Amino acid sequence: MAKTQKMYACAECGASYRKWQGKCDDCDQWNTIVEEKAAVSGAPKGLSAKKGQRIDLVSLDEPVAQAPRILVGIDELDRALGGGLVPGSAILIGGDPGIGKSTVLLQAMGALALKGEDCVYISGEEATAQVQMRAKRLGLANAPLKLGCETSLRNILSTLDEGKPPKAVVIDSIQTLFADHVESAPGTVSQVRVCAHELISYAKRRGTVVILVGHVTKDGQIAGPRVLEHMVDTVLYFEGDRGHQFRILRAVKNRFGGTDEIGVFEMTGSGLNQVTNPSALFLADHNAREPGSAVFAGIEGSRPVLVEIQALVARSSAANPRRAVVGWDSGRLAMVLAVLDARAGLGLAGCDVYLNVAGGLKVSEPAADMAVAAALISSLSQIPLPEETVVFGEISLSGDVRSVSQTEARLKESAKLGFTRAMMPKAKKTVSTAIEENCLARVTDLVAHFFPDGVE
Repeated sequence: MAKTQKMYACAECGASYRKWQGKCDDCDQWNTIVEEKAAVSGAPKGLSAKKGQRIDLVSLDEPVAQAPRILVGIDELDRALGGGLVPGSAILIGGDPGIGKSTVLLQAMGALALKGEDCVYISGEEATAQVQMRAKRLGLANAPLKLGCETSLRNILSTLDEGKPPKAVVIDSIQTLFADHVESAPGTVSQVRVCAHELISYAKRRGTVVILVGHVTKDGQIAGPRVLEHMVDTVLYFEGDRGHQFRILRAVKNRFGGTDEIGVFEMTGSGLNQVTNPSALFLADHNAREPGSAVFAGIEGSRPVLVEIQALVARSSAANPRRAVVGWDSGRLAMVLAVLDARAGLGLAGCDVYLNVAGGLKVSEPAADMAVAAALISSLSQIPLPEETVVFGEISLSGDVRSVSQTEARLKESAKLGFTRAMMPKAKKTVSTAIEENCLARVTDLVAHFFPDGVE
C-alpha cells in the first residue's frame, strides 16, 4: 500500500515543496503555499530500463490538414475564439462572480444544440432546476441540450465515454470537481491540476471541445495553479463591472487564433446580447462640449474601437495629491503627467487627477497616451476639444509624439461614426480618408491648442 507524506504546493503557480514556507520561490508570492497529501510509492524516481515506444516524426514542410471550425452562431463569441470552436481543443473562461460566464456558455451550447450538434452542460455549482430556469429565461427551453449536475470526475468521464462523443462539453466550474484518487479537497492545486489534465486528455482523445469555467481571485486572475492556463489551448476573460451593462470577452491566449481579440456584449433581462458596433455604444453618452473629455481611436485585436476618455484635474493643497484611474494603467498615467510637467510646464504635480475610460473597457495600448494627455489638458484649461475630433498617438519621455500601428483602420472607423478631424502623429505612409489630419510632432503642439499664448 502506498504511503502518504505531507507535501506543500503553491496555490498561485503550483510549485511543490517538502515543507511549508511563507514565500514561494518560483512566483515570489507570499502566503500561497498550502498543505496537500501526495501518494509516494517505493519505486525509484528515475525511469526503469523498460524500452518505450517510438514516436513518429514529421518535417516542417509536410502538409497538415486544417482543423475545421464549429461556428457557435454568436458572432462576438466566435470572434473572440478566433473564428469558432476547434474540435479537440480545451478552452478556459474566467471572470468575476455574476459577470455572465454561465449565461453566455448556456446561450452558446443552446445555439449549437438548436443547430443539431450534440452538446453537454455539466454544472457543479447549481442544481438542474436552477439551470433549467435560466434556460427558460434565455428562451432556450426547447433546445435539445443535455444537462447534468455532478462534481465527481470519474462519473463525468464515464458518462461522456458512453456512445458517440459530444461536439462540446461545458464544465461549470473546474474548481468544484474532485478526483477520488487524490487525497485533497475540491479546488486545491492537486485537484484542479488532475481534473483539468483528465478532461483535456479526453478532449484530445475524442475530438470534443471542452470548455472549463474557472473562478478568479481578488486580483482578477484564474484561481488555482498557474499551470492550468498553460495546459489549455484558449484562455478567455470576462471583463466589466457587475453594475454596468457592458461585458468584454477578451482572448488572452489562443493557439488557434490571435490574442487580444474581444467580443462585446450587453447584459439584459433576456441574457447577454452581442453588440455589433461597440464604438457607437461606448460613445452613446459622449458630450463633445464638455472639457476633460477626449475620444480615443483604439485597436482591440483586429477591431478598431472608439472610446471616450474622461479626466478631471483639480488643484490640491495636500502633500500627496490623489491619483485615481479606472480602465487604464496607473503607471502610464504617472508617466504622461511627468512628461506634461517636464516638457510643457503644466504644473500637474500639485493637482488631484481622476481618469476614467467610459463604458467599462480596459485600454492597454500606448496609443492612448495622446488622448489621455488631451483630456487632462482640456480639464486643466476648461476648454473642450474641437467637436468631431478623435485623438491617438504615443508620447515618449522626451515629449515627442510617436507613430502607432493601423492608422488607416483607426481613421476609417472614426469617419464611419461621423468624426471629421484627428489629432495624431505623422503617419509613415499617406492615408486616404475623409478625415482632416492634424499631425503633431511634440506634446507641446497639443498644449498649444489649449494655451495659444503659452502656459501661465
